[in-house]
Amino acid sequence: MKLYRFLSADDTAAFCHKVTEALNKGWDLHGSPSMAFDAANGVTRCGQAVIKDVPGEYSPDIKLGEQ
Repeated sequence: MKLYRFLSADDTAAFCHKVTEALNKGWDLHGSPSMAFDAANGVTRCGQAVIKDVPGEYSPDIKLGEQ
């Protein structure tokens, strides 16, 4: 089964740590990162899709962050 997550956060070191943690848990980058400026809050937000192959069958109850 292939799992998909989209990680997002403000453009800070915390976002980079979130992606680094996912990579170290066996997730792979999927596509390019994205950035968008949130004018209402005056911050830049980042996003990165990650995927992972795991055994089993998909269920909407899967806690993706725990995989």
